[in-house]
Amino acid sequence: MDEKTRLNLEEKVVKMLKTVYDPEIPVNVYDLGLIYKIDVKDDSSVDIDMTMTAPNCPAADFILQDVHQKVASIEGLEQVNLNLVFEPEWHQDMMSEEAKVELGLM
Repeated sequence: MDEKTRLNLEEKVVKMLKTVYDPEIPVNVYDLGLIYKIDVKDDSSVDIDMTMTAPNCPAADFILQDVHQKVASIEGLEQVNLNLVFEPEWHQDMMSEEAKVELGLM
């Protein structure tokens, strides 16, 4: 896979991640800073490391399923490897400026 194709797929993954919301927070998982890694591989798979705002997040299963289903729908990707991680621990500083404004933190 050439670099242009890889970057194009990565952009599509980010765009798709911005459509996934925690049902309790009106901000998408990408702008919340829950996505730690997006790695598009030569075999057309993508590795995504993500976390939750809290380890006991009641919506974790729903959010993970939504991320997997939406990213898997991207044409050109053959496999989605979604890894739930808790290191480093998520904190509000990881949110985008837009997310902080949306949540009234700025």
